[in-house]
Amino acid sequence: MPRLIHVHPLDPTVLHHPAVVTQFNQRAADVQLRIADRITAFAGSMRFVYLHAVLFVVWMLVFETSPWPTLTLIVSLEAIFLSTFVMIGQNRQASFQQAKADHDYGDINTLLVENTELTRVIHELTGRLAAHVLTPATPPAGGDAPRERPTS
Repeated sequence: MPRLIHVHPLDPTVLHHPAVVTQFNQRAADVQLRIADRITAFAGSMRFVYLHAVLFVVWMLVFETSPWPTLTLIVSLEAIFLSTFVMIGQNRQASFQQAKADHDYGDINTLLVENTELTRVIHELTGRLAAHVLTPATPPAGGDAPRERPTS
């Protein structure tokens, strides 16, 4: 199926979090999500603000006189749709954050287990080394005990 909306690929020179790659691929595969992304990207731009300012002025001066009932209806309907796209974006962001948090939690737990094991091994090796270095020397054979130094 041809793509209706072009999706820019992720930058291959940057290391991306696995949750980012997964979400990007899911969004790129879904036409409805790509359309919602484009609409919210446009609605969140200054071009959107400028376009609406011009359209509202033209409408108020040319098409309708005060109190602009049709313009009010159009703006209200547009607000309803735009708020829906904002909620879609918020839900998508929450889903992404949850997937990233789950992935990070798994990584952190793996690192915790590895660090705990390394700490245990280091503790064991330190104990062995201390026992080897700090054990008193065995007296030489033949009954010769080490002599004490005379104190002056």
